[in-house]
Amino acid sequence: MSGVVLRELHSIEEFEAVVRLFDDIWHPDPGNRPITVELLRALSHAGNYVAGAYEGDRLTGASVGFLAAPAGRGLHSHITGASNGRGVGFALKLHQREWALSRGLDRITWTFDPLVRRNAHFNLTKLGARPEAYLPSFYGAMEDAINAGDASDRMLAMWRLTEPHVLAAVRCEPYPPRVPPDAAVGLADRDGWPIPGRTDAGTILVAVPGDIETLRRTDPGAAKAWRLAVRDVLGGLLGEGCRITGFHSKSCYVVERTV
Repeated sequence: MSGVVLRELHSIEEFEAVVRLFDDIWHPDPGNRPITVELLRALSHAGNYVAGAYEGDRLTGASVGFLAAPAGRGLHSHITGASNGRGVGFALKLHQREWALSRGLDRITWTFDPLVRRNAHFNLTKLGARPEAYLPSFYGAMEDAINAGDASDRMLAMWRLTEPHVLAAVRCEPYPPRVPPDAAVGLADRDGWPIPGRTDAGTILVAVPGDIETLRRTDPGAAKAWRLAVRDVLGGLLGEGCRITGFHSKSCYVVERTV
């Protein structure tokens, strides 16, 4: 559907193209790139996942992952980026899934910023991954054009590759979370600011801002308030043993108590 050709990458020229692509996407400090040609070379040579998506001769997406614990079962997807939104990211994840399954792996993990709505919707609804941990300041200070000035809190996503809802997602059947009528609003968006609510119900909705990346530039105070509120509410619920079961209406996490 994306109209791209996906394949593993092995040459220095291909790795250089990946670094240029990621530079165009994240605009990092030249001395602090998310990945280097040398590391791509080492990962590929050692049998890890380095793949690209091509439209003709042009690289439009790439993904990099490495084998992870538990040994023989997991792949950790370190970074994935695409220069357009025409399904390239989804195509890369499906390619990554097939790569993992062909090597006897049954799960893929990755981290994502819990405040970015489109990433939460993509990961939970379109792919069927499930967040398993909230990781405050996971990468420390980040100075790229997208993350600069904000704490690098991340969510750890677990993609269990053969679960029924994941198989449905692979067939392009998005996963709609169940939201009962008595669900409580644990965090709401009111005029662009986070408003804490109730977290004592069986199902809790936790909102995130409409566009955190723009908010960082236009209202740093509101962006920081969202970071701390989501860390407190969502991170707190996960710390209590609650589980995130989906992302509702492209705007809020659905959290369920397990007891």
